[in-house]
Amino acid sequence: MQLYHHPFSLDSQKVRLALEEKGIDYTSFHVNPITGKNMESSFFRMNPHAKLPVFKNGSHIIFDTIEIIQYIDRIAVVSSGAVNADHLTNSSREVIEWMHKIQDWDPKYFTLHHVPEKYCDSVSKFLRRVIIARMAESPDLASAYHRKLKEAYETEGKLKNPDVVKRGKDHLVRLLDEVETKLNETLYLVGEEFTMADITLIPVLERLVLLGLKDEYISSRPNIAEYWSIVQQRPSYRKVIGGHFNGWRKYKTLLKTWCSVSIRSALRRY
Repeated sequence: MQLYHHPFSLDSQKVRLALEEKGIDYTSFHVNPITGKNMESSFFRMNPHAKLPVFKNGSHIIFDTIEIIQYIDRIAVVSSGAVNADHLTNSSREVIEWMHKIQDWDPKYFTLHHVPEKYCDSVSKFLRRVIIARMAESPDLASAYHRKLKEAYETEGKLKNPDVVKRGKDHLVRLLDEVETKLNETLYLVGEEFTMADITLIPVLERLVLLGLKDEYISSRPNIAEYWSIVQQRPSYRKVIGGHFNGWRKYKTLLKTWCSVSIRSALRRY
């Protein structure tokens, strides 16, 4: 099994948490979307949407994050020796509902809104040039690259629209308020046991911490704050997220990417 992902990718974090929690071995391939690695023709041919993560098991390729997590869950059930068909639907209806509810929040514009404008502009310009360069190298993929170029311009336009940003924030607030209410009744999101619903939620909370918004969105909600302290102790969290974003590691991860973009832009190597 192969996973194409990157530590910055929120959905990649969800899938990696699932793999670690279920103890499933896989081959890891880092694809950094900020440096345009997801636009290379080899990856683009596998996934024309150029989004992460991508999970591959033999000839079976999955792009949808929830589908990947449920696939991993089924693999774990089968590996445990449970062959009864009833056991293959390991996730309860409530778990699946929470997974979809959390996944419905799009972090894209919310995240970009909280990144300094000069960095957003530099990366956006860099990625547009990467797409154009890859298009020239692989003319047979020109139409797909054109779509990604159009998306890049649309993203810039939407980011300047305060209504788009506000909708993202309002959606997040509603979600967290619902989570806060739920955690008043249970230790984890769906009962007293850690489930795939928690795996979907953890990276959302980590994104808020990374953006320096912990006090506003997490600490202000006591049930979520307590939950956050508990889930950070899990080995899966420490390996998937803590190893990249705790303390000085956060700056190392971000600086490495920013240096790559800056150097390649200066040398015009796209």
